[in-house]
Amino acid sequence: MGGSGESLGKRLQRWGFSWQGLRDNRHGEWWLLGQIALMAAHVLPPLPPPASLGLQWPLALRIVGGLTFLTALALGAQGVLNLGASLSPLPEPMPGAALVTTGAYGRCRHPLYQALVLASLGVVLLLGSLLHLGLLLALATVLGFKARWEERRLCVLHADYPAYRATTPAILPWVPGLDWR
Repeated sequence: MGGSGESLGKRLQRWGFSWQGLRDNRHGEWWLLGQIALMAAHVLPPLPPPASLGLQWPLALRIVGGLTFLTALALGAQGVLNLGASLSPLPEPMPGAALVTTGAYGRCRHPLYQALVLASLGVVLLLGSLLHLGLLLALATVLGFKARWEERRLCVLHADYPAYRATTPAILPWVPGLDWR
């Protein structure tokens, strides 16, 4: 179960996806769809291009953006590995999933969301785009709401979750809307 030989249909079913859920958002499907749309929009070209505003986007910011993006990929990979079989794209925890509080989850409660926000920030710094800045803010908002949905369920499923939540940053430490301890 959960191995590489598992069909996509079986994996979607194990995660809790259903046509009914897409209609009524029973497992937070709408938050995931919003997240996917915002992430996909990051491939759009920079609008407006910095040059159209009379700006030469600094090479140093582009380098920092690229490094931020690569760091986000590494942090996301660590989170995926640490979560293991409990990984699901939906905010509804999988039945019987273990509570993971070590590794990347010792740094923050939602390291995969942290990686997505940092990757988006990397794109903003790389491109110097107001459009992508808006996408970053929208993605951070969607992920904040998605994380709160997930945490309501985790508090019900895991007696230790409230204590973990009180001591560990949510997504980005000390960033309003992304850390509620």
